[in-house]
Amino acid sequence: MFGLGFPELLLILVIVVVIFGAGKLPQLGRGLGEGISNFRDGLKGKPDENKPALNDKKNP
Repeated sequence: MFGLGFPELLLILVIVVVIFGAGKLPQLGRGLGEGISNFRDGLKGKPDENKPALNDKKNP
């Protein structure tokens, strides 16, 4: 694909661990996964579960 083999990917992983630390990797992965998920949902036009729809107005 980009000419990245196992040694290159391993080097990138080591650099990421050095920069962010091992404790931050789960948070970094979770944030990346949520970002990708939100991006895909946005492309599909799927409404966000946390935000009310525009036509869901509460009666005063």
